Amino acid sequence: MDLEFSGEVWHWRGPAPHHFVWVPEDDAAAIDDVAGAVTYGWGMIPVTVRLGGSTWTTSLWPKDGGYIVPLKAAVRRAEQVDVGDRVSVGLTIDV
Repeated sequence: MDLEFSGEVWHWRGPAPHHFVWVPEDDAAAIDDVAGAVTYGWGMIPVTVRLGGSTWTTSLWPKDGGYIVPLKAAVRRAEQVDVGDRVSVGLTIDV
């Protein structure tokens, strides 16, 4: 499954601070349809992410009925991405 969308980068200041982009509702619904076949527990969905010229593997995090994409610090630096920036994200989920 390949998805492409854009979203705003935001920062979560929790016990382990991190930067994220929300997966849009329609795409989250499509992910829900395959989640049972691909999750490895706690609702985490393994994905390959593309942002600019960077590609990496990570997991979508379930949050508030949807999913969020964690953005690695090294990728944010390489792509010059900061909080509030609108970015284009590609996701691949191996179903």
